Amino acid sequence: MSKNKITVADVEAIYENSEIKVSKEFGKTTVVSCKLPNGFVIVESSSCVDPINFDAAMGMEICKQRIVNKIWELEGYKLQCELAAQ
Repeated sequence: MSKNKITVADVEAIYENSEIKVSKEFGKTTVVSCKLPNGFVIVESSSCVDPINFDAAMGMEICKQRIVNKIWELEGYKLQCELAAQ
């Protein structure tokens, strides 16, 4: 029987084996680039209105969650294509 679902462990493994680059832009924006193990790149950002409120750690966490959500979508699409081809 072929695999018919994506697991949390699948998504975590992809993220953990990805290359992550974080940059701070204009004193109020966090930009996270994530190069997946297959070479595909996901870029997310998080900003605040006032630089006084900027928190790089919070921005990184927001971006990470968005990237993980995107990995779920991409892996689901890939699996659907594989199952449809059977």
